[in-house]
Amino acid sequence: MNTRGGTEANLKSAALADRFDIEKLTHEFYADPYPTYRALREHAPVKRMANGSYFLTRYDDLLAAYKNTRAFSSDKKKEFAPKYGASLLYDHHTTSLVFNDAPAHTRVRRLIMGALSPRAIAEMEPALTRLVDRLLDALAGKGEADLITDFAAAIPIEVIGNLLDVPLDEREPLRAWSLAILGALEPVISAEALARGNDAVREFLTYLETLVARRRAKPGDPERDVLTRLIQGETGGERLTEKELLHNCIFLLNAGHETTTNLIGNGLVALANHLGEKSRLIENPALIKTAIEEMLRYESSNQLGNRMTTERVEFGGVELPPGTSVTLCIGAANRDERQFENAETFNVSRTPNRHLAFGTGAHQCAGMALARLEGAVAISGFLARFPHYALKGAPVRGGRVRFRGFLSVPCSVD
Repeated sequence: MNTRGGTEANLKSAALADRFDIEKLTHEFYADPYPTYRALREHAPVKRMANGSYFLTRYDDLLAAYKNTRAFSSDKKKEFAPKYGASLLYDHHTTSLVFNDAPAHTRVRRLIMGALSPRAIAEMEPALTRLVDRLLDALAGKGEADLITDFAAAIPIEVIGNLLDVPLDEREPLRAWSLAILGALEPVISAEALARGNDAVREFLTYLETLVARRRAKPGDPERDVLTRLIQGETGGERLTEKELLHNCIFLLNAGHETTTNLIGNGLVALANHLGEKSRLIENPALIKTAIEEMLRYESSNQLGNRMTTERVEFGGVELPPGTSVTLCIGAANRDERQFENAETFNVSRTPNRHLAFGTGAHQCAGMALARLEGAVAISGFLARFPHYALKGAPVRGGRVRFRGFLSVPCSVD
């Protein structure tokens, strides 16, 4: 037994965990964060950052935080005030569904979920299949394509655009707005990124004011049109304020766009890098459901979540006082060996697979069923049409830690 080699590896792992700082990330980390996450789980699963926050990487710890909404608040006013100041980004991120506690969170979520019922989502599948087929037809004439701009990013923009009934000729700026607003959620942002985010919120709000006015004048079907449902509220119940309405429309686009784009892009890249698993899925298309879950686990679209403690809590002997900012590392928890056998292995038939890519508990992703459908239809269709697709050079990462995906993935589709 090579004990010396094992000791050296353990010392390197411990050193990697020791020097980790969420506000000082390296190029190597952005390219592949998983060795760092593994080191943190092993040596510092409740890691105190230089800024006084804590970074959690174990599956069981994240599960406990997600489910204890009393002790772990999703309200971001205290955390975002120094980051954004008195700005439109602050207004947006402290008004949207995901960064609020009950009752505000519950009220908005209930309205959205009414238009995302299992029946409503099932009725979306034929139109989604037609959209994917049109995109694949366009790719077939190229020979070479970009998996993100030509395929993955085009799907959720259209789906969310349809949910809000945004006219087709008005959807062009939506992706850029989304990227700018979500980019401002990174742990550290530049003055330029802050300005881009605020400009995007301003432009988006101006557009939505016009869209909402048109919809008030001519309502859609509240069972299918999320915007109409949000405007009208519940029969005999509360309605959203104008500010809540506008900012939660922005949230719907952002949440539904970026993470689903990443799911499709990350999934196709993972298959291209694991040819045995790609072949298994092509030979047995019925595996697509477990394959989508594995893509969500193996390369989680959303890698980080945040909470603020409202009372004293303890993890592994480490006490966190009230008012402590906590980062929940979904990307690390989804590769925790204590929960997932052979956690670093990509396995399209993995079961069980209780990953945390959509969170869990009261804040579990409201659109997860729709995201799963989009991923399954897109990736199944792509594999059926282009079983021999291959990457052409190195994919270009988005340079972000919270939302892990690609900006560009050149490939051949011969």
